Amino acid sequence: MPFSRLIGQARYGRTVIPGTDADVRAAYVARAAEYVSVIGSVELNDGRDRGLIARWGRARSGHVIDAGCGPGHWTDLLQREGCDVEGVDLVAPFIDQARVRFPRVTFRVGSIDDLGDADGQADGILSWYSLIHADPERVPTMLAEFARCLRPGGSLLLGFFDGERVEPFPHRVSPAWFWPVDEMALRLVEAGFTVEETHTRVDPGHRPHAAIVAQRTGSPLDL
Repeated sequence: MPFSRLIGQARYGRTVIPGTDADVRAAYVARAAEYVSVIGSVELNDGRDRGLIARWGRARSGHVIDAGCGPGHWTDLLQREGCDVEGVDLVAPFIDQARVRFPRVTFRVGSIDDLGDADGQADGILSWYSLIHADPERVPTMLAEFARCLRPGGSLLLGFFDGERVEPFPHRVSPAWFWPVDEMALRLVEAGFTVEETHTRVDPGHRPHAAIVAQRTGSPLDL
């Protein structure tokens, strides 16, 4: 199967054992150059995604974090839309390539479980398919980290694979998870967000796509 189906090709009916962070990092390190060549530019991605991310970026007035930025193409797009943005990713080869390809953009190696000292100061966080490999039990902690970093009224744009239930599947790089939009929206509310927009689509030959725009409005619920 060609690597171009890395993100989009649907494959069902196999037992999937999700990996650890180290497994995911190693899988992306091994295919980083290939990943960049196939989907590592905004032009190689769906125009509807480019439009949504650009529109969201134009509405940001303060610091923006691209959490799980990969090779940096969305980070660069946000800077070109006027954002004060930095890209953060766990995979060092992605950051190395991002710095070479987009030298005017700030990038650093880091985990989206700990985005540093932004603490209530960021105006926006882009998390574009950066939670797809996380075990569902960890997702609330990651969303809480996003909430910690955002100022009141700050915005999160989250992209992920839509599905009928929360379940793993054999993604071409490392096992990943489907999330129903309603389930992800509930986790966002519990983390202190208000959901403002939801976007879904199903394109032939690709897994169902979802995106949520949510505003940081409250404190995480003590459930």
